[in-house]
Amino acid sequence: MHLDAEFLVIGSGIAGLRAAFSLAERGDVIMLTKADPRESNTGYAQGGIAAAIGPDDSPALHARDTMAAGDGLCAAEAVDVLVREGPRYVRELIEWGAAFDREASGQPALGREAAHSVRRVLHAKDATGREIARLLGSRVSGRPRVRVMDDAMAVDLTVDSGTCSGATFVTAAGVQGAVTARQTLLATGGAGQVFRDTTNPAGATGDGIAIAARAGARVMDLEFVQFHPTVLNVEGAPRFLLSEALRGEGGRLINDAGEAFMERYEPAGDLASRDLVARAMFREVQRTGAPVYLTMAHLDAGFVRTRFPTISRACANAGLDLARDRIPVSPAAHYLMGGVTTDLDGRTSLPGLFAAGEVACTGVHGANRLASNSLLEGLVFGARASAAMQGAPKAARLAGIDVDDAAWPARGTESTPSASDVRDLMWRAVGLVRARGPLHEAVERLAAWVGAVAAARQTGACDPELRRLANLATVGWLIARAALRREESRGAHFRSDFPSRDDLHWKKHIADRIRPA
Repeated sequence: MHLDAEFLVIGSGIAGLRAAFSLAERGDVIMLTKADPRESNTGYAQGGIAAAIGPDDSPALHARDTMAAGDGLCAAEAVDVLVREGPRYVRELIEWGAAFDREASGQPALGREAAHSVRRVLHAKDATGREIARLLGSRVSGRPRVRVMDDAMAVDLTVDSGTCSGATFVTAAGVQGAVTARQTLLATGGAGQVFRDTTNPAGATGDGIAIAARAGARVMDLEFVQFHPTVLNVEGAPRFLLSEALRGEGGRLINDAGEAFMERYEPAGDLASRDLVARAMFREVQRTGAPVYLTMAHLDAGFVRTRFPTISRACANAGLDLARDRIPVSPAAHYLMGGVTTDLDGRTSLPGLFAAGEVACTGVHGANRLASNSLLEGLVFGARASAAMQGAPKAARLAGIDVDDAAWPARGTESTPSASDVRDLMWRAVGLVRARGPLHEAVERLAAWVGAVAAARQTGACDPELRRLANLATVGWLIARAALRREESRGAHFRSDFPSRDDLHWKKHIADRIRPA
């Protein structure tokens, strides 16, 4: 099967949908999506979308909070674009009919989340991402020039004379195909499934990062993996995200003795940034030898159940009452600050290839993303990428970034791992707390696995498990390699052997370009 279009969009989250909507004004669009848009990370985003639209807010204040959460590594120009253009695109959603919660006055109800200095988070109960995906999906489906191919997974990018000219794909039924396009956008989301414990849906396997890296595009900041602190931790129950908004509305973290403990570690207490809260929980468990919990029991039960119906149902399915019970929580992999290196218009180092959303890295989140900036990033940079894709070709503006060139692991004879092998190793060695020995072991093992899977794909290229393994092992290897290189602790990257932030040597972004073996 061979298809032609002016534009190819790979992925169907907020960035891909917003881009496809605008691209259809200028040409035919093919969208490849391996899952229902509701199963993207966008659909799983509970808390909301941050934008400076409140009377006590401003883009400057939003920028200050974003930069503080990013722990000294945010790209200032990218932050400025995000906070300055964000209100425009959020108001566009409102005009299109987004069902955000409202105050009695009719104005959007604004929530507060950790590390935000004011209330600025628009929400649709606790299913904001699902509502935005519904809205944008309905807008895109009304565009006759957009062809959506469901259950179609991009396998590799096509590169001709140094320029991306589309991608190959395979459908769930095993049909292989290719799309030729003038411009290609990666909007494939994150890579939480690289870790054993994650809030991400099953499809978040880092596909976009893996296929971009295999094509020679630069990737950046992959050591910065955000571990969300409050994830349901009940044996036999799914690892369900318990939104930051719970603490924004007054929820507290307590230890097994019922004591609130966050202020022992952080002045901001329960509303400290995610990286600080996750590590404080880790330290409290080490100190007490017992689990930690989230409690809403001191709040009005009716308010809790009305404000958080989705989370209430998830807790009920695990035999717990969100409004009354202590909810066992622990951190899990949630969001990847790094990704495919782009400029402010989504251009990558590979001509013809763009990226937007969680798969991309502009440096906007620095070392740690501010809560509810992820949906905003996808919205703003998805729109900007679509505008750039419609214009005359230009080279990406990627100056000022150190580049580390390395060779791909050679194909080897080691036995092919399982997905569980990769995910268990990443959780154990490249998780919340890292150190040189386990990281070095992980890099060596993952490199061998990348080579083993590459060799296996020569004879089983259509095997869906091999495709999944190839991407998991590749992205795991890239993350572990970056984490081993950065000998400091900053934001979401914590090294027990280098526990301090080191601005003299490490206040910089490093991009990797992997040369084929």
